[in-house]
Amino acid sequence: MNPPKQRDWKEILFSRRMLVCVFIGFTSGMPLYVLIQLVPAWLRSNGVDLATIGLFSLVSLPYTWKFLWSPLMDRFVPPFMGRRRGWAVLTQLALLVSIGMLGMFDPAESLGIIVGVVFAVSLFSASQDIVIDAYRRELLADDELGTGNSFFINAYRLSSLVPGSLALILSDHLAWSSVFWITAGFMVVGIITSIVIREVSDASLAPHTLREAVIEPFREFFARDGWKAAVAILAFMFLYKLGDNMATALATPFYLDIGFSRTEIGAVAKVAALWAAIAGSIIGGIAMLKLSINRALWIFGFVQLVTILGFAWLSVIGHDPAALFLVVSAEYLGVGLGTVALTAYIARETSRAFTATQFALFTSFIAVPRTFANASTGFLIEWMGYTSFFLLCTAVAVPGMLMLFKAAPWNEE
Repeated sequence: MNPPKQRDWKEILFSRRMLVCVFIGFTSGMPLYVLIQLVPAWLRSNGVDLATIGLFSLVSLPYTWKFLWSPLMDRFVPPFMGRRRGWAVLTQLALLVSIGMLGMFDPAESLGIIVGVVFAVSLFSASQDIVIDAYRRELLADDELGTGNSFFINAYRLSSLVPGSLALILSDHLAWSSVFWITAGFMVVGIITSIVIREVSDASLAPHTLREAVIEPFREFFARDGWKAAVAILAFMFLYKLGDNMATALATPFYLDIGFSRTEIGAVAKVAALWAAIAGSIIGGIAMLKLSINRALWIFGFVQLVTILGFAWLSVIGHDPAALFLVVSAEYLGVGLGTVALTAYIARETSRAFTATQFALFTSFIAVPRTFANASTGFLIEWMGYTSFFLLCTAVAVPGMLMLFKAAPWNEE
């Protein structure tokens, strides 16, 4: 049997599907940045204490637990626009209203109501991610997954400029109620996109009962190549970015502790992280026009592992703005490369029959290492010191690379 003919990179790069990935990436990312950038700034500007603001992070739990209701979005079809587009429009309309409503309340008097509305934004945003992830997997062919996910991830990151930059600038000139409605208005981008794109979900593959929607995604995954292969895939997903997650979990306190000012961190480290992560995603997407997903995981994973050592070097030399820019740029270049390859891999391992549920399960599963990293790194640093800690992070990245022999061998068929 002859292998399928490799398509020309121009045919992939300049297809309409890449443009769709840009717009759905923007509309997927924007609500998250409302929660993690705009809401904390709004609360603090209105005198809410830092401890209370920190507790608001708990309302992001729907992003971790979204696989619990994803079977409903696989099983049931809205009465208009199809299984994916219908759910997309419903969640986007709900986001437009709930984000806009936030500015109607005074944090000094209605904090309980605000918690409820913020939770609703988180719930609708996680639900939108379920359907958008499923749509993207069904839209893209296997040889388009790397490039398509690169477009998606970069648009996702750039959407942060709306709540994290534009909205904050507007808040110096307009009432918060107007700021939130203007920000919410950007959800129209997603609504229009969902209306004009075509439905790509195969109705014949949809589960016929709720039991089938809940049970079959797990049965299919573990039966596909046997339970040992399924466990290897899950172990790889868990471990592949664990070292990276640990190394960057407390990056800002690390910069402060070795003598950098907040101005230097904002002007050097944050700028370096943003441009490098975007550059890494773009380079990764372009490279994957020629590289297979498996080989990209090997190459990008090696870059991801080696660049962690830059933090160990920085912890030794201390305050040096040029070194800070170099180290952060290298690290987040690796972050961008690894994220593109891992996202493409997750999409490839998702069955088209249970796209929403399996994709939600996998993305929820890879969020676990981030939680582990955020919870444990402070204790490890206090015990080991920064240099030894970053060397440990490099060592922790090795098992994920070793799992590639089972989960994504270099010479795959």
